[in-house]
Amino acid sequence: MSRSAVGDPGVPAASRAAERFSLLCAAVVRRLPFGLAGIVAPTFLGFALINGFTFGVDLALLTLLRGGLGLPVALAVSLAYAVAFGLAFVLNRVLNFRSHAPVGGQAVRYAVVVGINYAAFILGVGAGLTALGVDYHLSRLLAGGCEGLFMYCALRWVVFSDRGS
Repeated sequence: MSRSAVGDPGVPAASRAAERFSLLCAAVVRRLPFGLAGIVAPTFLGFALINGFTFGVDLALLTLLRGGLGLPVALAVSLAYAVAFGLAFVLNRVLNFRSHAPVGGQAVRYAVVVGINYAAFILGVGAGLTALGVDYHLSRLLAGGCEGLFMYCALRWVVFSDRGS
């Protein structure tokens, strides 16, 4: 889609929004210092923006469900986590990776990736480092960094590869 299509009323709103998001990410990446523009993909920046936003949604929902509605912690965390990951899937599919492949196969691959992510990084790295004596805050930050890299790679090359399934 060309720059002129961004404002074209004949182009669906989702396509226009995706094009604007793509152009914004590409423009920011082009301005990165220290040669990072040649290393950082615009989709990585898009992933960071979307997932940072959905992490905020996760925390807001957790606060509402636990603090506002008084749900048990495990239920509140699980519901907020599920909504945030669902929203991240949709936003990454539409805005960031701009996938047109059938959604069914992508949703299945995404669910598997999220399950692996949870077991390997949230439980494995995070809880493992804590068990080894690392402060749980630092453990969660380190696990979060690993999780982010894993999720980006999985989304880019597995979930939204548009290989047709």
